[in-house]
Amino acid sequence: MKRLLLASAMLSAVAFAGPASAQSVFDLNQPPVGKQAGTVMIRIRAIGVIPLDASSSVSVIGGHVSTTAQAAPEIDGSYFFTDNIAVELIAATTRHSLSATGTAVGKVDVGSTWVLPPTLTLQYHFMPAQRISPYVGAGVNASFFYGTKAAGPTVTGLSVDNSWGPAIQAGVDYNFSGHWFANLDVKQIFLNTAAHVTGGTVHIKAKDSLDPLVIVAGIGYRF
Repeated sequence: MKRLLLASAMLSAVAFAGPASAQSVFDLNQPPVGKQAGTVMIRIRAIGVIPLDASSSVSVIGGHVSTTAQAAPEIDGSYFFTDNIAVELIAATTRHSLSATGTAVGKVDVGSTWVLPPTLTLQYHFMPAQRISPYVGAGVNASFFYGTKAAGPTVTGLSVDNSWGPAIQAGVDYNFSGHWFANLDVKQIFLNTAAHVTGGTVHIKAKDSLDPLVIVAGIGYRF
């Protein structure tokens, strides 16, 4: 954690450093450095969260839960214990709309919610000294729901339970110059949650295996 904080501080310092220092960091004609034990990589990426809604159920009125996909910026940090083994923590937040489909009263717009899904994975990086270095990983996700709003006027109340679940990933880094890396990453998060819906005097519980597919692409710097 201290190394991640130090790396973030260094990245900020570069922005305010002198021309010579900035030129050194942003020189894209340097030979690749690869991945090494004891180093930190910070990435800024674009994230696409695609809920698969693998299975769901809605009490009282029946039907299934439908959750919209969403895109957002993301930041993550990795620490390399060895050249091949690293731990990664990602942080991003996305807003999703919820609806119930195929119910006894047709489609019902339920509302919206924000989710903060920090995901920690342990990774194995193949060919860490090469320009192209694929990796695989597995770990745990914690999803915290906030800013939840009922659609109204039929739906007057909505809450979504926080949840934990396993996550797996596969990705590849391309060390295109010096300490700079391009990245493509795909994660599958296995997430079950429940939404509690109120409409007048009726209380409905919707269970959903969100199981979101998370597709990420961006750029990183290895300190």
